[in-house]
Amino acid sequence: MSKENIAEDSADLGEKIVRILKTIYDPEIPVDIYELGLIYDVLVNEDNEVKILMTLTSPNCPVAESLPAEVEEKVKSLDAIKDAEVEITFDPPWTQDLMSEEAKLELGLL
Repeated sequence: MSKENIAEDSADLGEKIVRILKTIYDPEIPVDIYELGLIYDVLVNEDNEVKILMTLTSPNCPVAESLPAEVEEKVKSLDAIKDAEVEITFDPPWTQDLMSEEAKLELGLL
């Protein structure tokens, strides 16, 4: 497989991961976690193992345990994914500035 094909495959896989992330919602805010800006980074290695660096809207978020597990399970459900791991960080802390324009519009912040 050429490097170009690998790049296309990883870009396609990245898009599939983003589509999955857009199906997961913070229960307190009617916007998906991707548009909320809770996903800081998605890394996929050559073995199709995924590491997702994400945050929560606050350290006291009621879904602090269930949301990362949901993200892992849904990403692992993609056929091409061998494994997925979510790491929670509060550095930098989440702010409304991280939300997409779409999310801000949805929440009436624009």
